[in-house]
Amino acid sequence: MIYIGIDLGTSAVKLLAMDENGIIQKVVTKEYPLYFPYPGWSEQNPEDWYEQTIQGLKELAEAVDASEIAGIGVGGQMHGLVTLDSKDQVVRPAILWNDGRTGKQTEYLNEVIGKKKLSVYTANIAFAGFTAPKILWMKENEPENFEKTAKIMLPKDYITYKLSGTFCTDYSDASGMLLLDVKNKCWSSEMLDICGVKREQLPDLFESYEVVGTIKGEMAEVLGIPQNVKIVAGAGDNAAAAVGTGTVGEGQCNISLGTSGTIFISSKSFGVDENNALHSFDHADGYYHLMGCMLSAASCNKWWMDEILKTKEYQKEQDNIRKLGENNVFFLPYLMGERSPHNDPDARAMFVGMSMDTTREDMTQAVMEGVIFGLRDSLEVARKLGISIARTKICGGGAKSSLWKEMTANIMNMEVDIIETEEGPGYGGAILAAVGCEAFADVEDAVKQLVRVVDTVKPDAGLVKKYEQKYQKFKEFYPAVKKLFKE
Repeated sequence: MIYIGIDLGTSAVKLLAMDENGIIQKVVTKEYPLYFPYPGWSEQNPEDWYEQTIQGLKELAEAVDASEIAGIGVGGQMHGLVTLDSKDQVVRPAILWNDGRTGKQTEYLNEVIGKKKLSVYTANIAFAGFTAPKILWMKENEPENFEKTAKIMLPKDYITYKLSGTFCTDYSDASGMLLLDVKNKCWSSEMLDICGVKREQLPDLFESYEVVGTIKGEMAEVLGIPQNVKIVAGAGDNAAAAVGTGTVGEGQCNISLGTSGTIFISSKSFGVDENNALHSFDHADGYYHLMGCMLSAASCNKWWMDEILKTKEYQKEQDNIRKLGENNVFFLPYLMGERSPHNDPDARAMFVGMSMDTTREDMTQAVMEGVIFGLRDSLEVARKLGISIARTKICGGGAKSSLWKEMTANIMNMEVDIIETEEGPGYGGAILAAVGCEAFADVEDAVKQLVRVVDTVKPDAGLVKKYEQKYQKFKEFYPAVKKLFKE
């Protein structure tokens, strides 16, 4: 049988067809625009997602034996606010995960409602990118649109709704809304009251691998696929990517170097760090995870290459970098503010330590190292909780760089496992679809059979020692300049 995974990203939707052995038969990518109507705002048109997803599904169906397609699972960008009216028309453009307009609302939630209450209600505190602050912003700034809203959903759930007609979400994605009681897996009545949201405006909740319906009859006809194709609830992109890398069950770790960067630690038990520096979310395997998320990861390197160096030859720029652990230039990777562990939307990127002998290679190296140093900040929070992580998987566009993998192993002092199929959330979505179609007993069983480690990058003791000294310097910079960002 064939299982389709959909990764609804920020710049494009990526669709893949996977067979029952985990082998990818076809991958299709369709881009759509991203809008920045005001500085710090980030929006997209949900209809663009849908149109490009349909085009991608058509291409997949033509490339494989369409009669073999059994299930579809969607993974997608988290936290975005998608609103529909009573006629299922989009009320306004979706406000995305990397939108920074909600500083006032985030401060209200954290300081007036209070972080302790929020943590009790949802296991998390408010971050500017979360959905609840966006709802409050809309209520305050666009009251007419707020009144029109009949359905509130997340980006990937819009696709699921259009394909199946089922108004639903999964626990992993809902965890990032600041509306879910993560521990008890239900909507928080307290948060709904705070945001002025009615229960009927929110989707029904499912585990990521649960079947929520079948594809609409007219849709099946348009796509040329069977009408009994099952649709599963899917997952937020990080949880879906974790499934795609086999990061499920107890004590597994995955580092994602995508547009944003994450360190994802799976667990079979619920846990929260006392400062809420890490997100405590439900996982797509039916259990839980802790996650540190930085807003700019591989996008830092893209900015440096595209906008500053004016080159697309990324690998060529890395080829001459030789002095690992010896760079005197540092880069703070806060191009769009920062989430974990600083929770500071005002933070900005900066270079520190340049001198007359600083080279182009030094600056490129600093950008790449700064991203991993930033992720290590979140790893240190986990380590303080007593969580011991000796190895990690790695995924995302940045994971294609051998240099970045080597930096990750030595800055984190962890073995970095390379998997055979690195297709992130799309692969995870396909695996969840296969579980929903009962091809596997559960998610853990599926990844044991489908996800294969093909190589491991091991840390070098000498480099680990050098990078430890560099990291101790790096972590002093943000506290030193924090007040300047606010001013």
